Amino acid sequence: MKLGVYIGSFNPVHIGHISIVNYLLDNGIVDKVLIVPTVGYWDKTNMVDIKDRINMLKFFETESILVDSIHNEISYTYELMRKLKEEYDSELHLIIGADNLISFDKWKNYKELLTYKIIVMNRDNISIDSLTSKYNTPNFIILNDFPLIDVSSTKIRENLSDEYLDKRVYQYIKDKNLYR
Repeated sequence: MKLGVYIGSFNPVHIGHISIVNYLLDNGIVDKVLIVPTVGYWDKTNMVDIKDRINMLKFFETESILVDSIHNEISYTYELMRKLKEEYDSELHLIIGADNLISFDKWKNYKELLTYKIIVMNRDNISIDSLTSKYNTPNFIILNDFPLIDVSSTKIRENLSDEYLDKRVYQYIKDKNLYR
């Protein structure tokens, strides 16, 4: 089984995130997706509590979409992938956006990550091929045909509306008075 590992802050989860997951599943690129919201990032502020972000992601949980509520405090991607490799009898596929490739060689133990399949979603018209060529590995799966949705969690937090949010997520945010 091919298990996609989608790590992020999901602060909040929006239709762009879910469209990536559905695209990967609908096109048979992976069999299941494990969404792993992180407690924090060194460069991110204004993160709502991890429990709220997990609860919002749970709206999308199915047999093929799993929401991780166990590994959220693991600091580095390579550590998470190691742990998941021990726990899942699956071929792990790390899911990243093309924007992550710009500084990928700065990631802690990035060479270890190159031993996994890495699904790269196009984003911001970034030249993915030029960025992946320096790593000399066949493990990149480049998805240039993914239909882009111009949305970000930052934009949503700055101007909270339901335009790019599932109605259940939007209602949850309103009920909990998040991002105010």
